[in-house]
Amino acid sequence: MEHQPKNQISRKGLTVWRLYGTIQTAIIAVFIIGVGVLTYFFDWSQWLYALYAGIIIAFGILLIYLFPKIRWERWRYEVREQEIELQHGLFIVRRTLVPMVRVQHVDTEQGPILRKYDLAEISISTAATTHIIPALVTAEADELRARISVLARVAEDDV
Repeated sequence: MEHQPKNQISRKGLTVWRLYGTIQTAIIAVFIIGVGVLTYFFDWSQWLYALYAGIIIAFGILLIYLFPKIRWERWRYEVREQEIELQHGLFIVRRTLVPMVRVQHVDTEQGPILRKYDLAEISISTAATTHIIPALVTAEADELRARISVLARVAEDDV
């Protein structure tokens, strides 16, 4: 792709996504350990324990290291006077242009994990859908929300 949007989300977003991956891997590990206990009681083959451990390790590598890194590297956005351009994706990179005249409202959200890292995400709502810019520093998210709000109002007045 020739011209990518110029802004990238905060590097702390990578840490947050890795934390989410750790939580997901822990949930998968608990499930697989439960299956391992069943394997023990039903006296199934011992090689299954190595398979279970391999599955947990594979999920850990994918969800904690690889997927968050790729996701962070590809997430870009740019707010212009007439449009908002978003680029994101893991395997398939999606680029979206949101015209300012279509923006109905802009919200910021901050859950407990994002709050711990001083991050927030912006939700940009149109009549058809909602677009999210994740993992922005809280101050930057507030400034961006205000800027989009002003630009959307100006674009609406021009129509």
